[in-house]
Amino acid sequence: MPTYRLHYFPESGNSYKLALMLTLCGQTFEPVWTDFGGDVTRTPEWRERVNPMGEIPVLEVDGERLTQTAPILLKLAEQYGRFGGDTAAEKFEILRWLFWDNHKLTGYMATYRFQRTFLKSPDPQVLTFFRKRIDDYLGILDRHLQHNAFAIGDRPTIADFSMIAYLSFPTDETGYDFAVSHPAVSAWLARVARLPGWRSPYDLLPGKRLTHYA
Repeated sequence: MPTYRLHYFPESGNSYKLALMLTLCGQTFEPVWTDFGGDVTRTPEWRERVNPMGEIPVLEVDGERLTQTAPILLKLAEQYGRFGGDTAAEKFEILRWLFWDNHKLTGYMATYRFQRTFLKSPDPQVLTFFRKRIDDYLGILDRHLQHNAFAIGDRPTIADFSMIAYLSFPTDETGYDFAVSHPAVSAWLARVARLPGWRSPYDLLPGKRLTHYA
Protein backbone atom coordinates (compact mmCIF):
# COMPACT_ATOMS: atom_id res chain seq x y z
CA MET A 1 0.00 0.00 0.00
CA PRO A 2 1.22 3.54 -0.70
CA THR A 3 2.61 5.68 2.11
CA TYR A 4 1.07 9.15 2.23
CA ARG A 5 2.36 12.35 3.81
CA LEU A 6 0.13 15.42 3.58
CA HIS A 7 1.70 18.88 3.90
CA TYR A 8 -1.12 21.14 5.12
CA PHE A 9 -2.35 23.73 7.54
CA PRO A 10 -5.68 23.27 9.34
CA GLU A 11 -7.51 26.21 7.75
CA SER A 12 -6.78 25.02 4.21
CA GLY A 13 -9.90 23.75 2.48
CA ASN A 14 -7.78 22.39 -0.33
CA SER A 15 -5.88 20.31 2.22
CA TYR A 16 -9.22 19.09 3.56
CA LYS A 17 -10.24 17.88 0.08
CA LEU A 18 -7.31 15.47 -0.01
CA ALA A 19 -7.51 14.45 3.64
CA LEU A 20 -11.21 13.63 3.27
CA MET A 21 -10.73 11.70 0.03
CA LEU A 22 -7.96 9.58 1.53
CA THR A 23 -10.00 8.94 4.66
CA LEU A 24 -13.13 7.93 2.74
CA CYS A 25 -10.99 5.56 0.67
CA GLY A 26 -9.82 3.91 3.88
CA GLN A 27 -6.31 5.33 3.72
CA THR A 28 -4.20 6.93 6.43
CA PHE A 29 -1.67 9.70 6.00
CA GLU A 30 1.09 11.31 8.01
CA PRO A 31 0.10 14.94 8.71
CA VAL A 32 2.88 17.45 8.07
CA TRP A 33 1.81 20.77 9.60
CA THR A 34 3.04 23.81 7.67
CA ASP A 35 3.50 27.29 9.14
CA PHE A 36 1.47 29.10 6.49
CA GLY A 37 0.82 32.03 8.82
CA GLY A 38 4.55 32.46 9.26
CA ASP A 39 5.02 32.75 5.48
CA VAL A 40 7.12 29.59 5.27
CA THR A 41 5.61 28.70 1.89
CA ARG A 42 7.04 31.92 0.46
CA THR A 43 10.63 31.10 1.34
CA PRO A 44 13.00 29.93 -1.40
CA GLU A 45 14.09 27.03 0.82
CA TRP A 46 10.55 25.66 1.22
CA ARG A 47 9.76 26.07 -2.46
CA GLU A 48 12.93 24.26 -3.44
CA ARG A 49 12.40 21.49 -0.90
CA VAL A 50 8.60 21.00 -0.99
CA ASN A 51 6.69 22.78 -3.77
CA PRO A 52 8.09 25.18 -6.39
CA MET A 53 4.54 26.51 -6.90
CA GLY A 54 4.58 27.81 -3.32
CA GLU A 55 1.23 26.25 -2.44
CA ILE A 56 -0.36 24.00 0.14
CA PRO A 57 -1.37 21.18 0.07
CA VAL A 58 1.33 18.84 -1.10
CA LEU A 59 0.70 15.10 -1.05
CA GLU A 60 3.72 12.85 -0.90
CA VAL A 61 3.08 9.37 -2.27
CA ASP A 62 5.97 7.04 -1.47
CA GLY A 63 8.23 10.08 -1.51
CA GLU A 64 6.90 11.57 -4.76
CA ARG A 65 5.46 15.05 -4.21
CA LEU A 66 2.14 15.78 -5.92
CA THR A 67 0.52 19.23 -6.10
CA GLN A 68 -2.81 20.76 -7.19
CA THR A 69 -5.87 19.19 -5.60
CA ALA A 70 -8.04 18.51 -8.65
CA PRO A 71 -5.59 16.25 -10.50
CA ILE A 72 -4.68 14.54 -7.24
CA LEU A 73 -8.36 13.83 -6.55
CA LEU A 74 -8.72 12.42 -10.06
CA LYS A 75 -5.64 10.25 -9.56
CA LEU A 76 -6.91 8.89 -6.23
CA ALA A 77 -10.37 8.20 -7.65
CA GLU A 78 -8.83 6.16 -10.46
CA GLN A 79 -6.41 4.38 -8.15
CA TYR A 80 -9.03 3.27 -5.64
CA GLY A 81 -11.95 2.93 -8.02
CA ARG A 82 -14.11 5.13 -5.81
CA PHE A 83 -15.85 8.49 -6.19
CA GLY A 84 -14.98 8.83 -9.87
CA GLY A 85 -16.99 8.61 -13.06
CA ASP A 86 -18.08 5.31 -14.58
CA THR A 87 -19.03 6.61 -18.00
CA ALA A 88 -17.61 9.23 -20.34
CA ALA A 89 -20.56 11.48 -19.52
CA GLU A 90 -19.98 11.17 -15.77
CA LYS A 91 -16.26 11.83 -16.15
CA PHE A 92 -17.06 14.95 -18.16
CA GLU A 93 -19.50 16.16 -15.49
CA ILE A 94 -16.93 15.62 -12.74
CA LEU A 95 -14.38 17.66 -14.67
CA ARG A 96 -16.97 20.34 -15.37
CA TRP A 97 -17.78 20.80 -11.68
CA LEU A 98 -14.12 20.54 -10.61
CA PHE A 99 -13.14 23.33 -12.99
CA TRP A 100 -16.16 25.42 -11.95
CA ASP A 101 -15.35 24.91 -8.29
CA ASN A 102 -11.69 25.84 -8.63
CA HIS A 103 -12.40 28.90 -10.73
CA LYS A 104 -15.57 30.11 -9.00
CA LEU A 105 -16.73 28.58 -5.71
CA THR A 106 -13.46 27.62 -4.00
CA GLY A 107 -11.59 30.50 -5.61
CA TYR A 108 -13.90 33.14 -4.18
CA MET A 109 -15.02 31.48 -0.94
CA ALA A 110 -11.45 30.74 0.13
CA THR A 111 -10.40 34.34 -0.47
CA TYR A 112 -13.51 35.81 1.15
CA ARG A 113 -13.15 33.64 4.27
CA PHE A 114 -9.46 34.45 4.50
CA GLN A 115 -10.14 38.19 4.26
CA ARG A 116 -13.00 38.33 6.77
CA THR A 117 -11.59 35.86 9.31
CA PHE A 118 -7.81 35.98 9.24
CA LEU A 119 -6.91 39.55 8.28
CA LYS A 120 -6.89 42.06 11.12
CA SER A 121 -8.34 44.89 9.02
CA PRO A 122 -10.15 43.59 5.93
CA ASP A 123 -11.36 46.11 3.36
CA PRO A 124 -15.20 46.30 3.54
CA GLN A 125 -15.43 47.06 -0.17
CA VAL A 126 -13.39 43.97 -1.00
CA LEU A 127 -15.59 41.84 1.26
CA THR A 128 -18.71 43.21 -0.42
CA PHE A 129 -17.30 42.45 -3.87
CA PHE A 130 -16.45 38.84 -2.95
CA ARG A 131 -19.75 38.31 -1.13
CA LYS A 132 -21.75 39.24 -4.22
CA ARG A 133 -19.79 36.78 -6.33
CA ILE A 134 -20.17 33.99 -3.78
CA ASP A 135 -23.90 34.62 -3.45
CA ASP A 136 -24.19 34.17 -7.21
CA TYR A 137 -22.20 30.93 -7.24
CA LEU A 138 -24.01 29.51 -4.21
CA GLY A 139 -27.30 30.31 -5.93
CA ILE A 140 -26.21 28.32 -8.98
CA LEU A 141 -25.18 25.40 -6.80
CA ASP A 142 -28.34 25.54 -4.68
CA ARG A 143 -30.58 25.40 -7.76
CA HIS A 144 -28.61 22.43 -9.10
CA LEU A 145 -28.90 20.57 -5.79
CA GLN A 146 -32.64 21.10 -5.63
CA HIS A 147 -32.86 18.44 -8.35
CA ASN A 148 -29.69 16.38 -7.70
CA ALA A 149 -28.60 14.61 -4.54
CA PHE A 150 -24.96 15.16 -5.45
CA ALA A 151 -22.95 17.05 -8.06
CA ILE A 152 -23.35 14.56 -10.90
CA GLY A 153 -26.52 12.77 -9.79
CA ASP A 154 -27.43 10.28 -7.11
CA ARG A 155 -23.99 9.35 -5.75
CA PRO A 156 -21.07 11.32 -4.30
CA THR A 157 -17.90 11.93 -6.27
CA ILE A 158 -14.71 13.90 -5.95
CA ALA A 159 -16.61 16.86 -7.40
CA ASP A 160 -18.64 16.96 -4.19
CA PHE A 161 -15.56 16.65 -1.99
CA SER A 162 -13.98 19.55 -3.86
CA MET A 163 -17.01 21.81 -3.56
CA ILE A 164 -17.87 21.11 0.08
CA ALA A 165 -14.40 21.89 1.40
CA TYR A 166 -14.58 25.61 2.08
CA LEU A 167 -18.29 25.38 2.90
CA SER A 168 -17.55 22.92 5.72
CA PHE A 169 -15.74 25.32 8.02
CA PRO A 170 -17.62 26.92 10.95
CA THR A 171 -20.25 29.57 10.28
CA ASP A 172 -18.26 32.23 12.12
CA GLU A 173 -15.51 31.76 9.52
CA THR A 174 -17.58 31.46 6.34
CA GLY A 175 -20.15 34.09 7.31
CA TYR A 176 -22.98 31.85 6.03
CA ASP A 177 -25.76 29.92 7.71
CA PHE A 178 -26.58 27.68 4.76
CA ALA A 179 -29.68 26.21 6.38
CA VAL A 180 -31.16 29.70 6.16
CA SER A 181 -29.53 31.13 3.04
CA HIS A 182 -29.19 28.05 0.81
CA PRO A 183 -31.29 25.10 2.07
CA ALA A 184 -30.41 22.74 -0.78
CA VAL A 185 -26.70 23.32 -0.19
CA SER A 186 -27.23 22.70 3.53
CA ALA A 187 -29.05 19.42 2.86
CA TRP A 188 -26.29 18.33 0.45
CA LEU A 189 -23.59 19.07 3.04
CA ALA A 190 -25.52 16.92 5.49
CA ARG A 191 -25.71 14.06 2.96
CA VAL A 192 -21.96 14.14 2.45
CA ALA A 193 -21.42 14.25 6.22
CA ARG A 194 -23.36 10.98 6.55
CA LEU A 195 -20.84 9.08 4.43
CA PRO A 196 -19.07 6.36 6.47
CA GLY A 197 -15.78 7.73 7.74
CA TRP A 198 -16.57 11.40 7.10
CA ARG A 199 -14.87 13.86 9.45
CA SER A 200 -14.94 17.64 9.64
CA PRO A 201 -11.96 19.79 8.57
CA TYR A 202 -10.53 20.53 11.98
CA ASP A 203 -10.98 16.89 13.03
CA LEU A 204 -8.94 15.68 10.07
CA LEU A 205 -6.37 18.48 10.11
CA PRO A 206 -4.86 18.95 13.58
CA GLY A 207 -2.15 21.37 14.58
CA LYS A 208 -1.53 24.96 15.56
CA ARG A 209 -4.37 27.17 14.40
CA LEU A 210 -4.04 30.39 12.42
CA THR A 211 -5.18 33.40 14.43
CA HIS A 212 -4.21 36.20 12.07
CA TYR A 213 -2.14 36.19 8.96
CA ALA A 214 1.04 38.21 9.32
